Amino acid sequence: MSMERLLEEFSRSHFSRPPAMAEQIADFEARVGWKLDADLRAFYLHSNGGTLFELEPDASYRILPLAEIRRARLAIMGRDDDTHGAPSQYTLVDMQDTNYVVLDVSQQESGRYPLFDAWHETFPKTKRIASSFSEFLERAMRSDGFSYWLDR
Repeated sequence: MSMERLLEEFSRSHFSRPPAMAEQIADFEARVGWKLDADLRAFYLHSNGGTLFELEPDASYRILPLAEIRRARLAIMGRDDDTHGAPSQYTLVDMQDTNYVVLDVSQQESGRYPLFDAWHETFPKTKRIASSFSEFLERAMRSDGFSYWLDR
């Protein structure tokens, strides 16, 4: 499904936020030192974060606003050093209880960042769950609120 159609469904059936402004995106990219890929740029220009299925604080799929995206090792382990995970992994979706979906900016494929399950009890070990944000968003919106990559 195209990103445009995914964004329409996201706004219609879930809980979007006001869009990020171009200046916010530029400030974010300067802060983190990497550029949003096309999927992420389209999403943030449409909605600066949001939730699937439920409103905060109960949402298990909370797509972070740009201001809350940070290195995964800092968010999960509380430390920003190489013994606690790769510096190229960043939080993207808060799944509750310090569990996140993270992207790895060192592994861009076909112009998109892959996404990984980052479970706090096994981090920095991660499990790849999508090859792009658009794949993740489509599968997540079909998940009935469950982590689609886990056995029910």
